Amino acid sequence: MARKNIILCGFMGSGKSTIGNLLSKKMGMSFVDMDKYIEKQENKTVTQIFEENGEEYFREKEREASRLLGSKRGLIIAAGGGTLTFPENVEAFRENGRIVLLNVSPETVAERLKSDNTRPLLEKPDKLLAIKELFEARMPLYKSAADIVVDADQSPMQVCMEIMSSIH
Repeated sequence: MARKNIILCGFMGSGKSTIGNLLSKKMGMSFVDMDKYIEKQENKTVTQIFEENGEEYFREKEREASRLLGSKRGLIIAAGGGTLTFPENVEAFRENGRIVLLNVSPETVAERLKSDNTRPLLEKPDKLLAIKELFEARMPLYKSAADIVVDADQSPMQVCMEIMSSIH
């Protein structure tokens, strides 16, 4: 029987895609980046979906992807930054998986994303302030969704090792 899924959650820039790719290689499981999955389904970038269809449309696509991916097994899933702020997505992922919060500071996020212009929710004059406001709103939701919390200010390899030791 295939292993339970590992769902990586956390703020944008917390390292979900980087850690997910590394974990998939180390554990021999398939990796799915939800944002990339939705982009492929829609044939548009997340930014284009937000601009052309709005956030609510994107969140509906995210719910569909959560239900579909959550029903499978043996996956490492990088959930989008807002995915696990919705209880129905948390429930969909809990069915066959463990949710791991990659915990980082807003300052680390700002540093990692300083030259990234692909995040519609951060396109504000004061990026750090936008990060802090969104971070404060989302962090309690991430923490309540998480089965495991890992310090993601460490190197990707350290984060992977910590996740693997926490899962088994």
